[in-house]
Amino acid sequence: QVQLVESGGGLVQSGGSLIFSCVASGRTFSSRAMGWVRQAPGKEREFVAGISVSGAFTQYADSAKGRFTNSRDNAKNTVYLQMNSLKVEDTARYYCAASRQYTAVVVTTAYEYWGQGTQVTVSS
Repeated sequence: QVQLVESGGGLVQSGGSLIFSCVASGRTFSSRAMGWVRQAPGKEREFVAGISVSGAFTQYADSAKGRFTNSRDNAKNTVYLQMNSLKVEDTARYYCAASRQYTAVVVTTAYEYWGQGTQVTVSS
């Protein structure tokens, strides 16, 4: 069992930045690829970013490329998502997720454990 707790959401103006942290419980964090998925009201969950177990390989949605950076610290059981140049369309609830795979995962249904989510609202 893995528990994930996100923090770092909030209200930010367009063009601003936020950084998310997700702390995982348990001893399997370093053997799990991690990711971030978001869901806006009335929309399906959408992959944002994924990172391999070592942190050496990352995947990003086209909407996140060049603006978001996914990283991890296995010693701290923590994964991060740095978000820059935020846009109104980035407004959503962001979820941290853990998979059984070693490589970065882009398919949302492949994630096994989910955090409770943290809300981001970007104002114009």
